Amino acid sequence: MPSAPMPDDWQRALVVAAHPDDIEYGLAAAVAVWTAAGKEVHYLLATRGEAGIAGMPPAEAGRLREAEERASAAVVGVTEVEFLDQRDGVLVAGPELRRELAGGIRRHRPELVVTLHGGDAWTPPGVSPVALNSPDHRALTRSVLDAVADAANEWIFPDLAEEPWAGVQYVAVQHMGGEPPHAMDVSGGAEAAVASLTEHRRYLEALSDEPVEEQARQQIDMATLTEDGGRRVGFTLYWG
Repeated sequence: MPSAPMPDDWQRALVVAAHPDDIEYGLAAAVAVWTAAGKEVHYLLATRGEAGIAGMPPAEAGRLREAEERASAAVVGVTEVEFLDQRDGVLVAGPELRRELAGGIRRHRPELVVTLHGGDAWTPPGVSPVALNSPDHRALTRSVLDAVADAANEWIFPDLAEEPWAGVQYVAVQHMGGEPPHAMDVSGGAEAAVASLTEHRRYLEALSDEPVEEQARQQIDMATLTEDGGRRVGFTLYWG
């Protein structure tokens, strides 16, 4: 069954991720297309990714990675980037994380909430052995789905200062492997996505000796390039 198009009847989106750089591995191409079309996109990061650079103390790495994420977001037209100060590597799906995320959703008041793949593995179904997904990613995606309803309910976290927000129309989870239920053409955002990922220079330098620009292009190609030479990003959609 062919993928359906992504809905366009929204103006403000909130992209929620666990770490700096998560959005830039493909999803930023969609963000670039949205902002170029006049949509307003904000980012909400659960952590500063402070445990992500071997040999660099977390306090230093957190400051560096926050700065890289803000620069990266600006490349694709995003000026609002909020960090929740959760601890990198030990996110736990549950009420504490849901509360933080619900507060963020209330502050940013999106019609579309977008988050990343939170399944157990990156590997397509039927392939074994599998490449495990990060525990932070698994915890975050589950909690984002629940936090959308929490943000609308005045009684679940009554201590939150922000007014309830019931305006989320859709929740989009990045789809991995196979034909996605919904897809969007991101041909116009691919180069911006490469430039956006390149802003994570110190992080990428720690991962490989390969030039950062080449790493970034390879990652965006893997995430977006189709067999016919097109570019797309896929999603599974939920009602808000």
